[in-house]
Amino acid sequence: MTTLTYADYLHVETLLSLQEPRTPDTASRSVVLAEHFFIVTHQASELWLKQITVDLDAAAQAMTPPYGPEDDELALEFLQRTTDLLRVLHEQVVALEKLPLRHFAEFRPFLDGASGAQSAQFRVLARLLGGNRQEGRLYRAFERLAGHHGSSVAEVCARGPGAGVLNRLADSLLDVANGYWRWKVTHLALVSKMVGNRDGTGGSTGVDHLARRVTLPFPRLRQLRAQVHQGPTAEDQPTGIP
Repeated sequence: MTTLTYADYLHVETLLSLQEPRTPDTASRSVVLAEHFFIVTHQASELWLKQITVDLDAAAQAMTPPYGPEDDELALEFLQRTTDLLRVLHEQVVALEKLPLRHFAEFRPFLDGASGAQSAQFRVLARLLGGNRQEGRLYRAFERLAGHHGSSVAEVCARGPGAGVLNRLADSLLDVANGYWRWKVTHLALVSKMVGNRDGTGGSTGVDHLARRVTLPFPRLRQLRAQVHQGPTAEDQPTGIP
């Protein structure tokens, strides 16, 4: 029986063969390495996006009936891990600031119509989180969970730590949303720095296209938390104990 090795378990050989720069052989080695860096960063981002979307999907499932005895805490674990992984995505964008503009300008035409805006996983993430004006799957699941505990999101916000795990879930949802927003803003700043007002490789308007998609999820949760500053009202009084 053959012993499983690290390389076999992770398919390392396959992973390391997936970087295929399109820069022609006539280009300098520095340009080829710059494109290699560009590819690795985006491939790694897609891997982290895969983990983030499966974790957020699991969090939404844990907050959806039928409920198990540990589902609240499981949802919290998935949300907290996602917060950390969004920091990883953010730092990868920061790392891309080390991509020399002159080298990027040389290999960018060879990207043809390929664009990060085409990422299918990014669209999955957007549906989970929602945007500035509409709620996504995660918030709707959280509302149902609050109702299961005989409470409402408004009551959870008003009660704070007294709402127990529901309050921690609300905080974690906003941590995820803020991490998502920070990642998108940093990416927008990088693109603005690198391409200015040029159109995107996928045919979009570039920076303008990205700016319109910088969203801050969970608007209803933010609104309800803001009401805490106004003091309790009759309808905010707790009706259940999570």
